[in-house]
Amino acid sequence: MQFINQSISTMRDWLLAGRRGWITLSLLLVLLTMAVLMFWASREPQQMSTLQIIDAQISSGQLDARSRKVNGVATTATLLHIIDTLLHKRGGYISNDLLPPFVLLDNQPSWEYGVLLQSRDLTRVLRNDISRSQTQSSENAHLAVADPALHFDHASWWLPTTESQFRKAARALLEYQNQLLDESDTRAQFFARADNLEEYLAQVEKRLGDIGQQLSASIGQKRLNTDLSGDASVSASPGTSREVAVKTPWLQIDNVFFQARGTAWALIHIMHALEQDFADVLNDKNAMTSFQQIIRELEATQQPIQSLVILNGAPFGMFPNHSLAMANYIARANASVIDLKQLLDQG
Repeated sequence: MQFINQSISTMRDWLLAGRRGWITLSLLLVLLTMAVLMFWASREPQQMSTLQIIDAQISSGQLDARSRKVNGVATTATLLHIIDTLLHKRGGYISNDLLPPFVLLDNQPSWEYGVLLQSRDLTRVLRNDISRSQTQSSENAHLAVADPALHFDHASWWLPTTESQFRKAARALLEYQNQLLDESDTRAQFFARADNLEEYLAQVEKRLGDIGQQLSASIGQKRLNTDLSGDASVSASPGTSREVAVKTPWLQIDNVFFQARGTAWALIHIMHALEQDFADVLNDKNAMTSFQQIIRELEATQQPIQSLVILNGAPFGMFPNHSLAMANYIARANASVIDLKQLLDQG
C-alpha cells in the first residue's frame, strides 16, 4: 500500500513538474513570437521614386499611361501612396493598437505621426490653394472630404476607427485624381503657380522648425526669449520672461527622433512629386537646383541607424547624440526652404 501511495505521489509530482515546464515553454514561445513581430513591424518602409509610384498605380489600374503627362497626378498619386503606406506597411497602422505586441512599440507610432502631419498639410494646401484659382473660387468637393478625414483622431480604435477615416480620405483623393484626368470635367484643377508652391513651403518651414527645436532641446538649454522680437509695441498673453528653459523629456527623445524621420520620409516623396508638377515654375525662377538641395538634405536623415537605441550624449561628449545629428539635417533643409521661398517670391 505504501509503495502504491509513493508511486501515485511521484507520478503527481512528475505531472505537475511537466505542466510547469510546458507553461514556461509556452510563455517563452509567446514572448519570442512577440519580440519577432515587434522587430518585423519596426522596419521603416523603403523610399519610392515618383516614377515608381505612378507606374505602380498604372499597373493596379488606378491610372493609365497618359496620366504621366497630366499636371497634378504626381502629387496626388504620391499622397495616395503615403496614405496607403500608413495603412498597409509592415504591421499595418499601429498608432491606435491596444493589444500586444504592437501596443508596446512607441517609435513606430511616432514615425507614423510624422508621416501623417505631412499628409495633412499637403491635403489642406491642395484644398485651400492649389486646387483653387483665387480666394473667391469654390473648393473641390472631394478635397473637402479628404481634408477633415485625415485630421481625424490618429489614435481612435472604435467607431469610427482611424483606419476607416484614412480610407475615406484616400477614396476622396482618388476621385479628385480621376477628375483631373477627365478633360471634360472642370471641377478639379491643379494650379501649379509660384504662390501656391510658396504656400505649401510655408507649412513645411513651420513643421521643420518645430521638429528641429524639439530635437535640439534633447540636451536641455536656456534660451533668450525672442518671441516678441521685431515689434516694440507687441505684447503676449500670458506674460513672457527674458529667458526660457527648453528640454525634451527623456522618455520622449526617441519619439521625437522617429517623428522627425517620418516627417522627412514623407517630405522626400512629396518634394519629388512637386518637383515634377511645378517643374515649369521652378525652371522659370531658376530655382530647380535650390529645390533639389532641400531633397538632398532630407535624404540624409534616412541613413540607417547603426545603434540599437537612440543615444543622447553631450554635444561634445564621448557618445553620440542622434537627436542633434538629425537636428542638423532638419535645420539645413529648413534653411534651404526659407531661401527657396525668397527666390520664388523675388525671382
